[in-house]
Amino acid sequence: MENGATPARTAPAAVVVAIDGPSGTGKSSTSKAVAAQLGLSYLDTGAQYRAMTWWMITNGIDVTDAAAVATAAAKPVLVSGTDPAHPTITVDGADASGPIRTQEVTSRVSAVSAVPEVRTLVTELQRSIAAAAGRGIVVEGRDIGTTVLPDADLKIFLTASPEARAARRSGELAGKDAADLAATREALIKRDAADSGRKTSPLAKAADAVEVDTTELTLQQVVECVVTLVEEKRAAG
Repeated sequence: MENGATPARTAPAAVVVAIDGPSGTGKSSTSKAVAAQLGLSYLDTGAQYRAMTWWMITNGIDVTDAAAVATAAAKPVLVSGTDPAHPTITVDGADASGPIRTQEVTSRVSAVSAVPEVRTLVTELQRSIAAAAGRGIVVEGRDIGTTVLPDADLKIFLTASPEARAARRSGELAGKDAADLAATREALIKRDAADSGRKTSPLAKAADAVEVDTTELTLQQVVECVVTLVEEKRAAG
């Protein structure tokens, strides 16, 4: 440059980060913290499937009837807010952030999310949200790196032992005891099998994903690890 002038600083390039893994590995907490720290948008894809499931239950659709679920899938309007400090989700304009976290929804979401028509609709929605994120985005789920965003700049796959995952998930429930912990562990293992075994976009680690075992790590350590990986990817251009 002329006269030894220093180049103007430019904003970091937008980066798309896919974070996958089973329940209880710290996906949501990690993804939100990473997005907030790096100034990126955030999308919880699991919340979208939960919202679809909640709508089905509320509207009397038999979630074990794949044909009925497929027929109704295009009816609800899902809108996801992507601010990591305050992620939101509405269904037909109504706030669904609370209702989608009930045990009833949790126990049925795998059945609904296994329906190909549901996955096609929600996947298209997820891709459009990611494409519209001008600053970049952290997208968390179970098939982001493999199916939804196979060209993501960085793919992370979080894992943890079933015991650690059950303890974390039970910690979210009041009045937990040994029976709760055992039941939670069994429920997680059952859901893993359902999500990994479904024919359409199963839970799987992408071949080019970085695996991070969170069993012995604190949340802050996991966040620092992922932030470092994102910054290295940005630096590499």
